[in-house]
Amino acid sequence: MSATALRELDARLHEQAATDGLSGTVLLTVDGETLLEGCYGLADRAAGVPVTPRTRFGTASLSKMFTAVTVLDLVREGLLGTGARVVEVLPPARRPTTLHDDVTVHHLLTHTSGIADYAEEDAGTPGFVEDYGALWHDLPCYRMERPDDFLPLYGDRPPYRVPGGRFQYSNAGFVLLSAVVEQVTGRPFTEAATERALRRAGMMDSGYLRSDEVLPDVAVGYVRRADGTWRTNVFDIPVVGGGDGGALVTARDVDRFLTAYDDGTLLGDLRDLALTRHVEVPDDAPGYSMGYGVFLYPDGRFGHGGGDPGVDVLAQRWPEQAATLVVLCNVEEPAADWRAAVLEAWSA
Repeated sequence: MSATALRELDARLHEQAATDGLSGTVLLTVDGETLLEGCYGLADRAAGVPVTPRTRFGTASLSKMFTAVTVLDLVREGLLGTGARVVEVLPPARRPTTLHDDVTVHHLLTHTSGIADYAEEDAGTPGFVEDYGALWHDLPCYRMERPDDFLPLYGDRPPYRVPGGRFQYSNAGFVLLSAVVEQVTGRPFTEAATERALRRAGMMDSGYLRSDEVLPDVAVGYVRRADGTWRTNVFDIPVVGGGDGGALVTARDVDRFLTAYDDGTLLGDLRDLALTRHVEVPDDAPGYSMGYGVFLYPDGRFGHGGGDPGVDVLAQRWPEQAATLVVLCNVEEPAADWRAAVLEAWSA
């Protein structure tokens, strides 16, 4: 481990932010000790507000981990089972008309339900969405507040296959999970997830914050136009996050979440079940699998990433080293490159 290499990386990322207009934060901790905490570029370009450790970033699909923990907390309390059939939990008005009778909570958590997605990410699959922001041209993003608001986008689409087959990443599956949470708890998903996942992990600065609220320490998401100028993502994502993504978080809070996930604070005896390799994830290299709402990597780490217009994030945990890496950006594309650079410096 090279402290010098990490310092040099920090300086390089500051320079990159200044010259390329990138912005975000990087946090690397090992056994509770902070090895790198870098804040780069601007959280608000119009006001000239810099990124700080208190800046809250959009998370896109990284928030699926919070949804999974919320669901598993209900399982831990005996209020829900992973084998529960969705048709027995949700009334017809809250579920797709085409939902197969045998789709279970387990299938949704592992992306093996076979239901059609509202924002399909596999090119060549019916419903493929290259530009997520384009979804809201006809259905205003400010109306997307609760799980049921998404049903017009996928509720009548035929399923891809019967449940229990191969992995196919599904945003709609996690929207449906958030409806299950609402049905079981009798509370809005955002409230249940905040209480059962975020606050229990010690994430006191994070939450499902609305984009039309005036709040401090919130990074504006930016999309670079073809001419090099910037616009915000305010019309490209739902007004508030939900089951498939969109909570606003600080890097330190995500570190707290993954630590609490790993040490059993959040899930107790369900921790090992959540980190079981339930299904193989098709990839260029073998060994990638899906747990309950988390990706499991060949080198033993687990975590999740996310990308939306104006959002690029990832968070991963290495249990054997008690190490956590969090990268949160309010622009597109740098997260994977920043992760690779941090890992290279860490191992130097």
